[in-house]
Formats: sequence, structure tokens, C-alpha cells
Amino acid sequence: MKQFMDDDFLLENDSAVRLYHEYAKTMPIIDYHCHLDAKEIFENKQFKNITEAWLYGDHYKWLAMRSNGIDERLITGDANDYDKFLAWAQTLEKCIGNPLYHWTHLELQRFFGIYGPLTVQNAPAVWEKINSLLGLKEYSARAMISKSNVKVICTTDDPVDSLEYHRRIREDATIAVQVLPTFRPDKGQELGSSDFIPWVEQLGKVTGCHITTYGEFLAALERRMQFFHDMGCRSADHGLQRVPYLESSQDIIAEIFQRALQGANISEHDVECYQTAFLQFCGRKYAQLGWIMQLHIGPMRNNNSRMFRCVGPNSGFDAMNDCSMAYSLAKLLDSLERDKCLPKIILYAINPKDYYVLGTVMGNFQTGNVPGKIQFGTAWWFNDNKKGMIEQMSVLSSVGLISHFIGMVTDSRSFLSYTRHEYFRRILCNLFGEWVENGEVPADWDIIGGIIQDICFNNVKKYFGFQITKMKQENLLGGK
Repeated sequence: MKQFMDDDFLLENDSAVRLYHEYAKTMPIIDYHCHLDAKEIFENKQFKNITEAWLYGDHYKWLAMRSNGIDERLITGDANDYDKFLAWAQTLEKCIGNPLYHWTHLELQRFFGIYGPLTVQNAPAVWEKINSLLGLKEYSARAMISKSNVKVICTTDDPVDSLEYHRRIREDATIAVQVLPTFRPDKGQELGSSDFIPWVEQLGKVTGCHITTYGEFLAALERRMQFFHDMGCRSADHGLQRVPYLESSQDIIAEIFQRALQGANISEHDVECYQTAFLQFCGRKYAQLGWIMQLHIGPMRNNNSRMFRCVGPNSGFDAMNDCSMAYSLAKLLDSLERDKCLPKIILYAINPKDYYVLGTVMGNFQTGNVPGKIQFGTAWWFNDNKKGMIEQMSVLSSVGLISHFIGMVTDSRSFLSYTRHEYFRRILCNLFGEWVENGEVPADWDIIGGIIQDICFNNVKKYFGFQITKMKQENLLGGK
């Protein structure tokens, strides 16, 4: 019997142990999709207690706490932080089998040196120990990034954002990690939503124009793309409840946009026509800029309308959708490819029923001069667990080339969540280790170990074209 989450946690054979400890363990991290706040990185945020670092904004934990019958006051309400921490400890005891159980204990081990399970009984002592550490400079936001050996962080940013703190980070030579913005224009694609008109007005303000036509809208978007590019952005992200595809003329799209701007009711047909044109416009511009286009497909959001009114979005009330996507996804990609305007694209599916769709459709749009141009993104959201990761990588290896896989992202708002890369790497090494042990691949450690290191770090660095400066590497390693 193994000890609880020991050095060989999730490594079930000798080959997996060797691959993880000799090849994967010390590889740096590029977190190319997350929701960290650049301001907190610049200001080197110091957390007042573990609840602030752990539970604020973490809808994964909130969902589990609600499932455990915890009152909302102890989740997103006005209860004090200590009581919220105790409620999480109570919930964690019931989380066996959920990835939160492993994520939480990896964070306790790697950041705070606390081994053994967190329980209701030891929670007060754990609270005291962690909070005494969080007051030290070694536990500031930047220190935790450095401790995790993170070289690049790509935040998620609205096109109307000033990117003030990205600029300040770039100008501050003492900040070791590169923090780059990601263009996230979801509010611009959600025609007919309550946020659309205010967002268009805000876009006009930041670009210095009064937007009254579709042409002016696209010109303003293009200006913001160039601004983001100048600030180091190399990626855009689109959240799609489903993939739209209804072709229409520019004149019709302009008329639909005009009616939406006037507050008229817009049909679902018109919305899909507009969203198709919007994604096509963005895709062409991203190709020109050399950006990666990330498509996060399939969440069904804000399902509990009463709780949405109480606590707002991104609070744990989203679920998997089961919409069909194969036809529309293939047509959308083809509409860009036929004009030779298809950018590099990362496709994420929230519903695992779509894994083979993504894996096979992406194969139709690869190109000879860019290995892995279209990527099947890592197991995402509800699939971000052992079973989900194994399934995603198994499908990818079955219908594509896992050797070009760009690996894991945190998709997180927490500075402690970099242990999820360790969780992923252990599962990755165990999968490859099984293949070695079964004689399915040769025990050539240079080849297999090299593939592991590529998936952990090298592939994504090359795919995005990140340049890690010598100074920043030295800073990450503690140099001056």
C-alpha cells in the first residue's frame, strides 16, 4: 500500500516514476490561459489569510461546498474568513474522488509543507500555520509564481482594458515572470445581450470614436487588437456556448448590428449570422497578427437564475451543454482556410462526447509548415481530472499526434493552482509509462523523455513563439 500522496503519487509503474522524476518534474511552466489579475502580480499581493488565497473566486470549491449542503453565507456570503475555511475543510473530507481533493493537498504540500489530509479536526492548526506563513515575503503573489517555476503567464483581458498593469510589469525589471494579455472579446460577440450596447459604447470611448455603424465597430476592434499586440498579446480567447455557422453578406450583418445598437429585438437566426461573421473577422485578423485563436466550446451558463441574480456569473452555476458542433466547426474553419486566413487554433470542448469531433476535425486543417497548427486543447473545466485528462490524451494520441500537444493550463484565478501542472504531468507520465511497460512503445528514454518534456514546456513555447529573456530566466532562478 502506498502512502497518501507520496513522491510517486499517481505513478503506477517504474517507467512512469522514471519519466516523471527524471524528465517532467523540473520543467518550467508556461500558463497560456488563466484568470490571474495583472494588478495583483504587479503589486505583489500579500494574502491576509488562506481563505482569501484559496476560496475567493474559486467556483470549483463553491460548487463542492453547495453539494455538501454548506449555507451560501459560508461560500459567497458575509461570514468571516475563518468560518469559511472551516466549511471548506468540512467539505474537503467529502471530496474523495473529486480532483479538488488532490489539488488541495498538493497545494498544502508544495507551498506550505503540510502533509497528510486536511480535516475538520486539524483545520484550526492548519489555519494558524498557513496564515503565519502567508505574512512572509516568500508567500507573496510573485514569490509563489517564482516558487512554481513559471516563466510566462497569459491573463484573460477584455478588449476595452487599459492593460495598465501589464505595461507596468513589462517596465519593471525586478519582475521575473512575463505577464502577457489575452484578447477576450466575448461581450462583442454576444449580440442582443444586456451587456452589448454598453460594451460597444465603452469600446468607442477607449478608441476615441462614436461607434454608429458596423464598419466603425470593426475598425475599433482592429485598433484594440493592434494595441494588445503592441503590449505583447499573442493569443485571443472566445467562449462559445455553441459554434455558430450561418453565412451572410456584409450588408445584412451591418443591418443586424444597426438594429442591435438601437435596442431592437434580435432573432436567434440574426445572432448566429452575426457571430459567424464576428468570428470570421477576428480569425482573419489574428492570422495577420500571428496570434493563436482559442475556442472554449460548450458551457451552458448561469442555469440557476435565482442564484445568478444573487451572486452573479462565474459562481458555480454553469454546466456542460450537449449541442452538436461538428458541422458548424468544420464549416467555420473551412471558411477561413479557403481564404488562406486560418490562424493557429486551440480547440477545447467542455463535453467529452465531442473529443473525437475535435480530434478528427482538427486533422482536416493541419498544414505542412506548422506542426500541430490546430491543437486539441487540454481537458477543460469539468474534465480537468484524472479520468478526463487520460481520455483527452488517449483520443488525441489515437487520431492525432500527441507528440505535438501543448499541454496543461491552470484556467485559474488562484496563485496556488500551479500544482495542477504537477497533477497533469504525473498523469501524463503514467500514461506513457503504461505504454512502455506494455511494450507498446520502446523504452528509449531519450525519445520518450523528450516527448514528455516537449508536452510539459517546449511545445507551447515554440507554438506561441515566446521569447524568454536571459534576465528574466536569471530572476526566476533567484539571480539578480
